[in-house]
Amino acid sequence: MARMHSRKKGSSRSRPPAGENVPAWCDISKEELEKVIVRLHDNGLAPAMIGLTLRDQYGVPNAKLILGQSITHFLQGKVTMSEVPEDLSHLMSKALKIRRHLKSNSKDVHNNRALQLTEAKVRRLVRYYRDSRRLPGDWTYKPETAEMLIT
Repeated sequence: MARMHSRKKGSSRSRPPAGENVPAWCDISKEELEKVIVRLHDNGLAPAMIGLTLRDQYGVPNAKLILGQSITHFLQGKVTMSEVPEDLSHLMSKALKIRRHLKSNSKDVHNNRALQLTEAKVRRLVRYYRDSRRLPGDWTYKPETAEMLIT
């Protein structure tokens, strides 16, 4: 399969083994894991960073095997999450950084192209989230209002 904005071929990547059971060496219980996830979220970590912290510091290979659902779905049921999904907010903040750069460096044509590609990804992702009903049907990406959503 080709890359999104280039003619290069994509590279294969490793995926975690498809396991249905929690490994025997993982000794954290479901209740302990829920408390840790809520505490890490209260400290301001995003769901992806919570998963990395669980892997690196707590020895949890896959939180989904223990919880029975993903970290994002667990947090949606327990605490209030932001309206904008995590991957979309990262892309929007990237576009905002490029816009700030282009204000002071208006002749930087390479970053102008990077802004076009990034905002194309944002619009594509917004369309996906609207179709899957994770965003309201009338939600649109506007660079002027994106900064208020991100901060």
